[in-house]
Amino acid sequence: MGFNEEDKLEGALAEQRRDKELRARTYRERALKMYPWICARCGREFGGKKLRELTVHHKNHDHDYNPPDGSNWELLCLYCHDYEHTKHPEKVTPAKTASSINHKPSTTHQPFAGLDKWLQKKE
Repeated sequence: MGFNEEDKLEGALAEQRRDKELRARTYRERALKMYPWICARCGREFGGKKLRELTVHHKNHDHDYNPPDGSNWELLCLYCHDYEHTKHPEKVTPAKTASSINHKPSTTHQPFAGLDKWLQKKE
């Protein structure tokens, strides 16, 4: 990849990050106006500097689905939000980056290859 192509890629990625942050700020501000500043899971209340620990969770895990009535959102604290995403790891799709496209595993060693045959011989 040439220098110019790398600059274009970096610029495109930076623009995507900015757009994502703008969208997040917009729906977060709307959700904070709609809902009480309480975690929907643990019931902890937030305000002041601690308000930044209250996040918007997309119930259907689609961050681009932001209906104006807020029906796809719930406010969760950082801890409950993390827990919610660990419950459904199949719904979390990692973003594709330039390094992850056509990426082959870095290791090929299989430490237990043939173990079953070795164990059968012992019996």
